[in-house]
Amino acid sequence: LHAGHDGMGVGMGVLSGMRVVEGSAFVAVPLAGMTLAQMGADVIRFARPQGGLDAHRWPVTRDGVSLFWAGMNKGKRSLAVDISRPEGQEIVTALICAPGPDAGMFLTNLRAKGWMDYPALQARRADLIMVSLTGTRRGEPAVDYTVNPSLGFPMATGAEGSAEPVAHVLPAWDCMAGGMVVNALLAAERHRFRTGQGQVAELSLKDVAAAMLANLGIVGEVVANGVDRTKAGNALYGAYGQDFLLACGRRVMVVGLTDRQWRGLVKVLGAEEGVAALSARLGLDLGREGNRWLARAEITALFAPWFAARRLEEVGPLFDRAGLTWSVFRSFAQAVAEDADLSTDNPMMAMVHQPGVGMLPVPGSPVTFSALGREAPAPAPVLGEHTEAILADVLGLGSGQIGRLMDQGVVAQGARPSQAA
Repeated sequence: LHAGHDGMGVGMGVLSGMRVVEGSAFVAVPLAGMTLAQMGADVIRFARPQGGLDAHRWPVTRDGVSLFWAGMNKGKRSLAVDISRPEGQEIVTALICAPGPDAGMFLTNLRAKGWMDYPALQARRADLIMVSLTGTRRGEPAVDYTVNPSLGFPMATGAEGSAEPVAHVLPAWDCMAGGMVVNALLAAERHRFRTGQGQVAELSLKDVAAAMLANLGIVGEVVANGVDRTKAGNALYGAYGQDFLLACGRRVMVVGLTDRQWRGLVKVLGAEEGVAALSARLGLDLGREGNRWLARAEITALFAPWFAARRLEEVGPLFDRAGLTWSVFRSFAQAVAEDADLSTDNPMMAMVHQPGVGMLPVPGSPVTFSALGREAPAPAPVLGEHTEAILADVLGLGSGQIGRLMDQGVVAQGARPSQAA
């Protein structure tokens, strides 16, 4: 196969003109590809005609359409190709190694062996950039729900005094690794621009988490202080932040991390005298954030009656006028119903028709660039939606060649459901 004309994406984002090929599953690398696509890159994700590992991942609609797929693949192009066959492997190789100064970039968290490992691909394009994410640095499989327990976070999460581990519902290391995959690709692309050299950038999910464990000072806390951090419920470690139950049954989180936040909170609660008396009784300067942590139980006991006597509709406007750092606890459904930042009141959000699902509030990129207008979010493709166009525009295949590949089951063309879906 030989590459034809560019066929670059038509987006006007800051990365317009860049083409990236993605072979991935689950969260981190799909998130990286989506991030690049929402900044204007032409991101082509390839997957098996029957769908990859995450094609049907929950959450799904009542009809079984993956809302996860829809969320993680916005703005990409989709190629359905059977990579178990030599013809499919050649198509993907040609796509990854297509010529052009803005092409030759590949993201993956698939276990690349043989034809799809870096040496094989580099033999086809010497300046290839490849970013490869593994589970651990040794290449073992890992996901957030295995990395987190191994590094200790669930043992420090949960109600104070409890012994059961609590695994966090947010795949934090996947999210962070996705951002680092983007950083690695753009850094390698800058290096190639300056030197003409390609390279493979490798990172692992566990190393991302382990680095952050140390960056946050937790490793140092264990080694230098001999401290194994215990559960503290919803308290903000090392300063003051606490949840309170209101008279209406809703719960709020208030934070007094900085001096300004702390003084503002004490003033709004009318607790200046109580805090002064508490400070004198404990012999602690509560103007120091570490001392607020040490005295958190006593501070909370002092503040709790104020919250217990008031409803959210009183507390919310009062806190907002004072510029306090606070939030109300919500379920996901309550957040969608109540938080304007999840609605089209937020310029990042737009109502978009997602094939097979219907109209959804969809985020574009959270990043805005002053030199460019905000790009409207695009829906995720259906599997194989762009197969024919990619083969024609990027690889320069004729209609007869494409037809034969489809007849042989090497590639497949996906069809968008009707707008009524």
